[in-house]
Amino acid sequence: MLPIEAADVRLFLHVLAAAIWVGGQLTLAGLVPVLRPFGPEATRAAARRFNVVAWSAFGVLVVTGVWNLSAIHVGDASDEYLVTLFVKLAVVGLSAAGAALHVASRSKAALAVGGALSSLGGLAALFLGIVLH
Repeated sequence: MLPIEAADVRLFLHVLAAAIWVGGQLTLAGLVPVLRPFGPEATRAAARRFNVVAWSAFGVLVVTGVWNLSAIHVGDASDEYLVTLFVKLAVVGLSAAGAALHVASRSKAALAVGGALSSLGGLAALFLGIVLH
């Protein structure tokens, strides 16, 4: 068996948290139409519970993201790498802002915009994370 190193644990935790943040949003979007016939409280309860899991995963993403940056010596990276990293960080921020808007929204339009921004930002960040690796 190959040795397990700190970098393996770091990457595993980052990918796991990304899977929860992004995959969970997509899964919840698929479940909401199924939950609606059970009344608005069923949808709200699922969303509240998901928020606990999702925001915990986002916290792990931030911690492991900083850990990743400390391991790659950003100052030695190429300009292309740094631009890609900056764009990734911007879409991570967009995803978090969209999720916060979605959580705080009272109108259907704001819920939709927040959810869309969060999901699209998360998907973009996931893709750029692969490009950076």
